[in-house]
Amino acid sequence: MIHPSYTELMQVVNSEVEPGEVPVVNSRYSIVMATSKRARQIISGDEPMVDMPKEKKPLSVAVDELNQGLIKIIGDEKEEE
Repeated sequence: MIHPSYTELMQVVNSEVEPGEVPVVNSRYSIVMATSKRARQIISGDEPMVDMPKEKKPLSVAVDELNQGLIKIIGDEKEEE
């Protein structure tokens, strides 16, 4: 089993949303896209925001960063005309 679970990650990301507001993340897809984007940034040379042992893969580091609230997922804002 993967730890933390998708459900736990979604709770972390949505923790700052006020009751009644639309959650930032509604699906696993959003978590997967955010962590994969961050993992690609780490692979391309960005410094990890958490301790990264050599055997730890960039995707695991990205999940740890998201779980600790060090990276944020920004929802799509639609402009109303």
